[in-house]
Amino acid sequence: MTQTAFRPQLAHLTAAMEELRAKGTHFKLRVLDDQQAAVCQYDGHEVINLASNNYLGLTNHPKLIEAAIAATSVFGVGSGAVRTIAGTMRIHMELEEKIARFKNVEACVVFQSGFAANAGTVSAILGKEDFILSDELNHASIIDGARLSRATIKVFRHKDVGHCEQLLQELDSTSGHKLVITDGVFSMDGDIGPVDKLAPLAERYGAIMMVDDAHASGVLGRNGRGSVDHFGMHGKVDVQVGTLSKAIGALGGYVCGSKDLIDYLYHRARPFLFSTSAPPSVAASCIEAFNILEQEPERIERLWSNTRYFQEGLRRAAFNIGGINTPATETPITPIIVGEGRAAMDFSRALFDEGVMATGIAFPTVPEGKARIRAIVTSEHTRPMLDRALETMERVAKRMGILG
Repeated sequence: MTQTAFRPQLAHLTAAMEELRAKGTHFKLRVLDDQQAAVCQYDGHEVINLASNNYLGLTNHPKLIEAAIAATSVFGVGSGAVRTIAGTMRIHMELEEKIARFKNVEACVVFQSGFAANAGTVSAILGKEDFILSDELNHASIIDGARLSRATIKVFRHKDVGHCEQLLQELDSTSGHKLVITDGVFSMDGDIGPVDKLAPLAERYGAIMMVDDAHASGVLGRNGRGSVDHFGMHGKVDVQVGTLSKAIGALGGYVCGSKDLIDYLYHRARPFLFSTSAPPSVAASCIEAFNILEQEPERIERLWSNTRYFQEGLRRAAFNIGGINTPATETPITPIIVGEGRAAMDFSRALFDEGVMATGIAFPTVPEGKARIRAIVTSEHTRPMLDRALETMERVAKRMGILG
């Protein structure tokens, strides 16, 4: 039997958890019992799943599963080393070449996660004499990478291109490198970053332009090529980050750009240098996922059709899904603004009990007073599923006083 003893050295952690419980924002991990699908089992409870990033249903696509099994049979379950020592397998290079062609860039490097790709790249390409201009709602991985770089961080108001330009003007006489960085799609509100305006602005001031397309990969652009393609900004964005663990359906992150950028990251990005490379099964399934993006564009069409249907239903029920004081969603990420943290978490738990999985999100992930349910539909949801989810959400919200 495991022995548990009180450790006074960790008392501050216990106190912090008690504070979360008092606020009603403490949570326990939900455990998935079967495949990540539109309807699945969590904690032995069947739910309509509106909580995953599996936008295109690729996590359980037969071709990805077959590719993973075949690669495991041939190459084993792991690579056995970091990329720079003995862990670069031919299949890793094939994946990077595949992504580079897909994104219409010279080269690509794959990281172990999207978080590692962002944090490792920002911290590698800038130093303490440099400057980072970052949207105030950028992802935590960008924020952490900026801090690790020791560069001076300037935060511009959300999607405020004029404010970004003002900051660039203030830095115009400084000698350090400048980096302008934005999410392609913002993960909490679902709005699209103004890549079409920031990229020319960065070029005008001689700044590096970087876009994190984690939630745009597989969602925006031709066959899911992302926000750069969506806006026609090819050649204007120096650093493109994407993920392999959301729409692509597997695991990992990647950075695309020039050959010099990727070669530099091979030598200087710490997550790349000090983490074992992805298992061959992951690389193989990702390669197959990019094939499917090209071969099955109807998946993205279904994703957007379902998104429009679901969001129209929420608006008819008078849910607040963004706008006025909160950015309005423009993508499948659908925030249902509740306001107070405890109310959002209670709403999420009540929905789960009624068969709908939609995650409650509160401070510090979102600002105080902007707690929400974040729902994401996928290409694999059917209209009956969405109708049932909408009916449940409206009924539970009225019962709890969230809707009048």
